[in-house]
Formats: sequence, C-alpha cells, structure tokens
Amino acid sequence: MSHNLQVPCPRNSILYNQTLCSCSPGYLYNTTTKTCSLFTVSPTDEWVRSSVVKYSSVVQNYQKLIKFQLFYTTTLVVALLVWLLLCALVRLRDLGDGRSIWFWIRWRISRLDVTFSTRHWLPDQTPVRKRETELGGTFSMASWMLFIGLFVALTHQNVSRKGTEVYGMKATNAPDLLSFTNDLQLNVTTISTMTCSQLRGLDTVALGTPGFIDYRLAPLSTFANFSCANSTKGPKIILTIKNCPLSYNHVYISWHFVDTQNAFPASAIGFQFNFTARNRIDDDQEYANFVSGTVKNEKGLEDMRVTYRGEHTNLLRFNLFPRVYLNLDHLELVQPLFHEFRPGSYARDEKHLQSLLQSTEHGFINVTVALNFLSDFLVEIDEQKYGGAVVFLADVGGLYCLSVAFFLLLLFLCESRVKRLRNEDQLMQRIRKRRMAVDRWHKVHQ
Repeated sequence: MSHNLQVPCPRNSILYNQTLCSCSPGYLYNTTTKTCSLFTVSPTDEWVRSSVVKYSSVVQNYQKLIKFQLFYTTTLVVALLVWLLLCALVRLRDLGDGRSIWFWIRWRISRLDVTFSTRHWLPDQTPVRKRETELGGTFSMASWMLFIGLFVALTHQNVSRKGTEVYGMKATNAPDLLSFTNDLQLNVTTISTMTCSQLRGLDTVALGTPGFIDYRLAPLSTFANFSCANSTKGPKIILTIKNCPLSYNHVYISWHFVDTQNAFPASAIGFQFNFTARNRIDDDQEYANFVSGTVKNEKGLEDMRVTYRGEHTNLLRFNLFPRVYLNLDHLELVQPLFHEFRPGSYARDEKHLQSLLQSTEHGFINVTVALNFLSDFLVEIDEQKYGGAVVFLADVGGLYCLSVAFFLLLLFLCESRVKRLRNEDQLMQRIRKRRMAVDRWHKVHQ
C-alpha cells in the first residue's frame, strides 16, 4: 500500500503507523480498483516444465496417432455396420422367379464368397466342395473390409510414430564441459505492489560452494546481463547469460527491495519465475527447454496466507541438467528444473505484519536465486526405432488371420443354428437354372 494512502483503509487491510494502510497477509493491493484481493495460484500458473525440442514431442505425436486411429476405427466400424445392414435388408426381399433386381443383387453378393467358399457347413462324411452362398459373400467382404482397414491403420502407425526415447548417462570430462554452452534467461517477478526504484544490491554473484576453496565473489556484470522491469504483478528481474558454460557447480545471485519514501512498503506475497535455456544447431533452427511457475509458500503450506518481509532471504533453487540429443546432430541443451522454494521472513497474522511494517529494521525483502549445475554426468537422449520389415509382415499376417477368423466364427454359428442357411446356394442355383431353362424354351418356340 502506498505511503500516501491513508485511512480509511479498504477491506482486508490493516492500519499501521496510525495513518497508513497495508493489505492483510496473503492479500494483494489492486491499484486500479483500490481494493485488497486474496492472491491465489491457478492450476495453469503452477510449475510447468516443457521443451520445444522437436524430438521431445513424442507424446504429442502419440496423441495425434491415437486420435487418427480412433477416428479411423470409428469410420471402419460404421462402414462394416452399413454393409452388414444393407445385406440384411436385401435378404428380406423375396427371390421370386429369378427375374427381379433383388435376385440379381443377392446373386452378385453370393459371387463375392471368395474367402469362405470351402468353409461352409456340410453333413458328416460329405466331401468338401466349393460353395458360394449369400451369407458367405457378406462375411467375405466384411472380413476384407476389416483387414484393409486394420492394414491401413497399421501402416499409418508405423509411418507416424517416431519411436521411444532412450536415455543414457555418461560421466563428463573437461572437453565436454567447455563445449557445452547455452543461452540462459531467468525472469523472477516479486509479486507485490513495489517498483524497480526500490531494488538494491543486484551487483554481485557468488560462484562455487560456500566454505569451499572454489568459492568466490565476482561482479554480476562479468557473469550475466541484468535489468529490472515494472510489470502488473510487480518488479521483474531479468538475468541473461550468453554462452553459459557448465564449469560452475553452484551460482548464487541475491538482491533486495527496500522501503522508500512515497512508495509501497517492501513486501511480497509470492514469486513468479520463468527459466529458459536455448541453443542452436544452425542459423535456422533454435531449440529451447524451460520451466515456469508461481510460488507463494513452501511445499505443503500453499494454503497458508503470508506476506514476505524481513531480513531472512527467500530462496529459489533451480537445477540444470545437461542433455545431449544424439538424434539432433548432438544438440547440447540444458534442462532447467525448479527444485524448491525456501521462504524467508514472513508474517501470517495481522499483528506480526503490523510490527514488521512499523519497524525500520525489517524494511526490506531479500531474494536469492541458487543455480545448481548438475554437470557430473551428461544425459544422452536417442531414438530407438520400432521393428523392421519382418515385424511389420508378422503384424499384417496376424491382422489377416484375425479378420478371417472372426467372420468365419460368425459363419459357423449362423449355419449351425439356422438350417435354411446351409443350402441357400442350392436354392438360388435352382431358381437361376429354372429361369434360364424357361428363357431357352421361349426362344426355341418363337
């Protein structure tokens, strides 16, 4: 809340220094509506890890493949049902004397019996002979429709899917670390009503492990480019590191915000971050990995309403995993991951916050970013293709056997339970021969 904002205080706020107001713990002041609203983190603002490396979109490819197969399978089932329904409707028509269009259609359907012509029901001790029935023609075409549909789906699946991601680990040595350089950009927004004019101390970087021989301090300008930009959610710290090597094990960057005259007090209710690593194979293709999210308290205490203010620092810790994509011309790209948030000094009740706001000793908020370069091992990612021609042919054979066996079983069930289906080919043959004999008789007596 601004120092020039005086009583009466808005709802969900507290009074301090007798004339000044500040939002209650966990509430953020809206300068437009001049109200204090509860700060919440939506599911879309929670931690997100993603990659725009083309190979890492295998899951998306599988989702597209599943959608295509679902659509294609639905179309295939509809086509099969339409074919079986049409054949069933045609069977309801009388054969007559063999001169109607319905007899001709049913006769043509029986001629399509190319798969089950020697598989029809026969009495015991009867030699097998070729028989073409209407039911056999219906099921023969249905089995071929099913096989062709499954074959097309199998072909599309083998063409579309890339394979599986295979991960390997390799111990690093000095040449690997020297050649592994990425462009890193870290944005940290302190969610508050502060501005960049209250920023202090963003000028030093700590390299190495505190207490060890490799620990040293250096000017931040020798390590990264940095800036501050005011946003609707608060001051945003932008750290950009060009061609960052993996020679650092631990990096610590700290800054703080202080109380200034005619400005909002140095306090915050959360932090928003976006960490991106980029690299190029050539001038036309750029790849990136990133992690982003919003935190307002440590894990397990997200529902507790707090306001951060005081001497203890708020720690945002990130791990950086080096990855080598062997299938992309050995692309070397870091995968940033958010490890943890360690809250610093905060107030979770109005009395504590009031005492912090009235104390000049606690008139600031500290923020520290810790980068852990996990460079002892390199993660190598490669692509493992699925089986070759032999596996594909085996799959095709299995689909054909499945298609034929399914409708052969239906044929056996129908002919064993409905006796008039066993000799329907003989009935159609007699009607056709009688019609042909009548036609020849009439031709002779003309």
